[in-house]
Amino acid sequence: MVLAQRDGGILRVTLNRPEVRNAFDEDVMAAVTQVFKAAAKQADLRAVVLKGAGVDFCAGADVRWMRRAAGYTPARNKQDAMRLVDMCRAIDYFPAPVLAGVQGSCFGGGLGIVAACDVVVAAENARMSFSECRLGIVPAVVSSFVIPKIGTAQARRYFLTAEIFGPHDARRIGLIDEVVAEAELDAKLDWFVNWILKAGPNAVREVKRMIARVAPLPLEKRIPITLETLARVRASDEGKEGLTAFLEKRPAAWVPKKP
Repeated sequence: MVLAQRDGGILRVTLNRPEVRNAFDEDVMAAVTQVFKAAAKQADLRAVVLKGAGVDFCAGADVRWMRRAAGYTPARNKQDAMRLVDMCRAIDYFPAPVLAGVQGSCFGGGLGIVAACDVVVAAENARMSFSECRLGIVPAVVSSFVIPKIGTAQARRYFLTAEIFGPHDARRIGLIDEVVAEAELDAKLDWFVNWILKAGPNAVREVKRMIARVAPLPLEKRIPITLETLARVRASDEGKEGLTAFLEKRPAAWVPKKP
């Protein structure tokens, strides 16, 4: 259902339901949420790489789950939708960087997962859609994660038309970061991971937390937060080691040694 394997400082998480194009139901959402919440307690974890098994990243909600939900009361539907909120929030709030590799189909709630990640690489064969309106429903939950990333103008188009679009359009609107050939997907993800491993582990976590705090604030309220963050991090052991390593022209202590 969901595979999680630690690889040094990297956690590799795989949606593992290729027979249904990695569509999610209540059990999958609970499993993903649990994996990310448990991993968030691992202070030495440097990054998470999230992928989908098989030919597709995630086709969105499982049809069988949606069919069951169609008979729910409004109160039960709201409770059920919170599972999707919890999953996306566990990814979005994860303290270390989360990278995703997207191939094949990525529809509906799958794009909520994508929007919650920090760095997203898509294969040239990726096909995406906020497909909910075609099913007579709305991309309500995912909008909380998608709109901050692509803005209201793009949400108006892609939510309303429910059109299928490719990775280059997804990059243009800010939903993903890079487009590569499918065969190069893993290599590009590793390229990003290698850059993250060169950065101070605490600094990376601090800057992710800082972005989340200051993004919704006006300038006057951003400045005290950024000043406090800079002063604290600069005076930390990691900050001192980074500056010393730079002056001594050597790799910092946290940089993995080459084999």
